[in-house]
Amino acid sequence: MPAGISLREFARRDGCSDTLVRKALKANRLKAFEDGSLDPALVGTAWREANAKGANPANPSANSSHPVRSSQPVRSEPVISDGESLQDAAKRLADSGAVKMTYAEALEKKETYLALLRQLEYEQKSGALVEFDTAQAILFEEFRAQRDAWLNWPTRVGPLLAADLGLEADKVTEALTAYVHKQITDLGEPEANFTEREG
Repeated sequence: MPAGISLREFARRDGCSDTLVRKALKANRLKAFEDGSLDPALVGTAWREANAKGANPANPSANSSHPVRSSQPVRSEPVISDGESLQDAAKRLADSGAVKMTYAEALEKKETYLALLRQLEYEQKSGALVEFDTAQAILFEEFRAQRDAWLNWPTRVGPLLAADLGLEADKVTEALTAYVHKQITDLGEPEANFTEREG
């Protein structure tokens, strides 16, 4: 008698739950050895297709452990086009045949994305992550406060400097104001680039 593997090991290798394997055994879509173990050669076979067809006859490839193949060539399109929603992009990629993966691979990818999404939500709620619009607004307000402080600087410092040099306060303040305005104009509007990081 060939050596079998446990129900849980079979489910792990096939990338599904052990509950699904138990249901397949009960419905006679899988056969177990006398000791209750399963043939490892059945991993990745059509037993899951039969399972999916029974659940949804309109979708014969659902839950299949075989990759969904398409006769169309893989197109090298961007994953998401401008103005395209995630749902539209997923539908476009699925319809084009550009995505070829097993059910287990798709499930693993989904769980990975969900874990990353939960991590982002946690980081946002803990304050470690800030939304782009919020960061941009804070940066704008900070730069505007600095600009206003520089614009007020000549009227504060001009009379003091004029007194130290023995000059007319109005002329010194006027000259400082002109130079500060020129410097602010040369600096231009603040632009934040949050996409590039220095290593």
